[in-house]
Formats: sequence, structure tokens, C-alpha cells
Amino acid sequence: MSANKELNKAPRVVKTSWKRDFKMNWRIYLIALPIVIYFFVFNYLPMGGLIMAFENFNPVKGFFGSKWVGLDNFIQFFTAPDFFQILRNTFAISLLGLAVGFPMSIIFALLLNEIHRTFFKKAVQTLSYMPYFVSTVVICGLVIDFVSSNGIITNMLVKLGLERQNLLLNPRYFWGINLLSDLWQGLGYGSIIYIAAISGVSQEQYEAAAIDGAGRLKRAWHVTLPGILPTIVTMLILRCGLIMTVGFEKILLLYNPSIYETADVISTNVQRMGLEKAQYGYSAAVGLFNSLVGTTLLLVSNAISRKYAEHSVI
Repeated sequence: MSANKELNKAPRVVKTSWKRDFKMNWRIYLIALPIVIYFFVFNYLPMGGLIMAFENFNPVKGFFGSKWVGLDNFIQFFTAPDFFQILRNTFAISLLGLAVGFPMSIIFALLLNEIHRTFFKKAVQTLSYMPYFVSTVVICGLVIDFVSSNGIITNMLVKLGLERQNLLLNPRYFWGINLLSDLWQGLGYGSIIYIAAISGVSQEQYEAAAIDGAGRLKRAWHVTLPGILPTIVTMLILRCGLIMTVGFEKILLLYNPSIYETADVISTNVQRMGLEKAQYGYSAAVGLFNSLVGTTLLLVSNAISRKYAEHSVI
């Protein structure tokens, strides 16, 4: 009876005040302090500048002296002649990267996992990672040279029957050029997290699948992919939240007025209107709209994943 009473007793919950916790773990808090300061200064403090989105902001007059215009900046953006074009380009470029670049990183990680020669595997990994650490300016310079009227890629396409031209002056080719350059620069680096996740899959499952007669393809499909599914879902949710955030630097370095039709996105429009035309309130309004849409997409994709895939970030 006494044993049963002991088993039925609820576990005792020990409450620790924050003062005592700080006294016990002050060194950990001290280590975290620079990170907290960084996020506060560069992520939260600038949020006060969102007031510019509702003003005709003048740097001389400041936040409190500029004229309040309410939603006029948002109305100006939504009624602009190129609004739907900019929105279409932003979604198209992002969704192309999501539909092609995202699965390619997973496939590349799966292929690397099948390489058993250590030297060759490390050599392939190193070569695939290298473009990511090259400056975006250098990458864009190479792309511009490759697709110029006398570039390597243009010469190859001319032999296949394409008319000789500078491909970056033709709006039809920009999405493809941007996608291929993104794959070239980010494929290897994007696969790192999946390679790390694959290394955590139990080897016993591979051995059991091999005993059952499963080949490499079936082991990858029935063992590796289910093992890294939580990682895939997490990365997919985060990518969905970044759909409105296109690679601003690369597009800015590659595009020109002749291809604004397919190359101009929200971030480049903000840069052009804010820095070149000094419409700071308008740019802040567009940036706020961009952030709200991105946050909404993140929350929706997370909710869908939680409901159907039983995995979520929050």
C-alpha cells in the first residue's frame, strides 16, 4: 500500500525565481548579452522608423516634423502602373527558386551520400561550396561576361541555332539566367544542412533495408528521405517566409532598364524609389507591405505543415 501511495504521488515542481536563476547562470546570460544587444539594435530598434511609411518623410524635419499622409504611400504603390508587374516578377523569381533550387539541394545531398570514396566525395563537396564564398559582385561580373554577345554561354547557344545577342538585354531570358546563377552559387552550400541531417539517420535502418533486398534508390526513398523529413519541412517553411525577399544584390547588379519588364522586383523598386528618387516614405511603405506578406506566408505555411505533415517551426 505504501509503495502504491508513493507511486501515485505527483512529482514535486520546484519553482525558481528569475533572480535566483540569474545568480546561478549569470555567465550564460553574459555570453548571450552581445547577441541580445545585436538583435535589439539592428532588428527591433529600427522598427521605430516604420512611421515613415505614413509620412512624406523629410530627413531635415525628421520623424516628428514630416507631414503625416496616412495611407497615401500605400495607395501610391498599389495604384502604380507597374504594381502587378513588380509583384508578378517577385513571386515568379521566388517560386522558380523554390520549385527548382529547393529540391535540387536535397537531391544533391542524396547523391553525395551515395559516394563512398572519401577523397572524391570531399573534392565534390569543396568544389560545390566554393562559388557561395565568392563575392556576389564577382559572380555577377562572370555572368555578365558569359551571356554577353561574345560570351561562352552565348557562343554555345548560337551553335544550337540561337540568334547572337546579349542575353541580359532580352527580358525573356532573365528568369532563367538568374535561376541558373543561383543554382551555381548556392547549390552546394544549400545542401550542407541536409548532409548533416542524413548523417544522423540510423545505419541500422539501412542495414535492415539492404537485408530486405532494397537497392540504393529504395533505401534513399524509404529510409533517407523519411529520416530527414523534419529538416526538409523546417527549411521549406522558412523558404516560404522568404518568398517576397528576392536576391536583391544579384538582381540589382544584373538588371538594366531594358529588362525591367521581367527583372524589376519589390526590393529593387524600393531601392530605386528610396535612394535615387528620395521617396523615403514610399519606400518604407513598400518595405512594410513586403514584410507583412512574408510574415503571413510564413505563418500560413507553418500552419499547413503542422496540420498535414505534423511538423512545424512554431
